[in-house]
Amino acid sequence: MASSSSLFSSIRGPDVPNSKTLVSNSKSYQRSFINVSFPLHSQSYQKKKQNKLRASASISMTEDIRTSPDDLVASILSKVTGTDRGVSLTKEGHKEVAEIAQKLREYCVEEPVKCPLIFGEWDVLYCSVPTSPGGGYRSTFGRLVFKTNEMIQVVEAPACVRNKVSFSLFGVIDGEVSLKGALNVLDEKWVQVIFEPPQLKVGGFNFTYGGESEVKLEISYVDEKIRLGKGSRGSLFVFLRR
Repeated sequence: MASSSSLFSSIRGPDVPNSKTLVSNSKSYQRSFINVSFPLHSQSYQKKKQNKLRASASISMTEDIRTSPDDLVASILSKVTGTDRGVSLTKEGHKEVAEIAQKLREYCVEEPVKCPLIFGEWDVLYCSVPTSPGGGYRSTFGRLVFKTNEMIQVVEAPACVRNKVSFSLFGVIDGEVSLKGALNVLDEKWVQVIFEPPQLKVGGFNFTYGGESEVKLEISYVDEKIRLGKGSRGSLFVFLRR
């Protein structure tokens, strides 16, 4: 194989087609060779390459903006609001909500159970299993009889949880079922709530029924606006601060 010097010496500017001499002949041979060795179409290629890189950077920046916590929160709220807490969502809709919730996990504080933002009054805005919150009152038959008006969860410091479902019996008689529970921290993300027997109020009647119940919930995201939770059986919850 010929040496690199002999290979370079065999190339001349005039012999290269579609070339452009960028320096005068008075310049050194080495500089003249370097400049004339680029075809004319290389400038167009370089411009196209630069434009492509700028476009790629622009797309990357757009994706970063779209996946910021605020945008993800806005997106998940837009998908679950007005769905009767998930009842009217399609299978694809539930999947999209789950995907956004998974992305929001990346922005969760390290130990959400210690975050003061978990306290306050929350609307139960969505559940991936619509019958999970409210039990029989939210079953297919239950929703026909007990029209849900509100589903509220109140988390009080240091360790008290109150759940309330208000409804209209046949759309005529107002009522509510409420539970009070003690919150126990299991680790940095998981909590356990042991509820007392529920209290039912319908019209002028008020009575307690059933027994104690227990739930476990992972706090997967919390901020000033929303809180996401995941039950021990995989149910996804979206809570909106009141």
